[in-house]
Amino acid sequence: MTHAWGIFAALTPCLAVLCYYDCRYRKLPNFLTFGLMTVAAVWRLGYGGWPLLLNGLAGGLLAGAFLLLPFYLRGAGGGDVKMLAACGTVLGAARIPLLLLATSVAGLVLMAVMLTAGLASGSRLRHLFRSLCDWRYDRRAGRAALPPRDDERVRVPFGGAIAVGTWATLIVEIARQSGGGQ
Repeated sequence: MTHAWGIFAALTPCLAVLCYYDCRYRKLPNFLTFGLMTVAAVWRLGYGGWPLLLNGLAGGLLAGAFLLLPFYLRGAGGGDVKMLAACGTVLGAARIPLLLLATSVAGLVLMAVMLTAGLASGSRLRHLFRSLCDWRYDRRAGRAALPPRDDERVRVPFGGAIAVGTWATLIVEIARQSGGGQ
């Protein structure tokens, strides 16, 4: 049980700093995301050898691949992809489904809170749904009325959702280990 608690304790300051940067500047610095990924890989190699390292790298690839399509569609930033890949490297391949589920739920809650509080604009989401579902909708006029992509209200700090998903995954792992399910 101390293994998951140790990861939780070591990871929390890094995730908190990443959340701060994402909320404050809407950027996730490479030195933090790649630094976390590197530290996780080195730790995995030292702690469990090549099998544990390869498991972590597979987890990083699986987690990062989850955001590749939204990244290419400009719905997620590169920092989000790298942060999710770093957290996947920390957690390993077996925990990726839970990480992705918890991160997605946290992202939905974050977006709902931001929309309700007026901190985010739902105009791009409305435009997407109207483009897909309303054949009478003037897509060209709708696209012209959208706020610019660099507008602060268009960019959601998804790093917070990734951090919450990572914490939730670790808490579930701690609960699993304390319940004797090793």
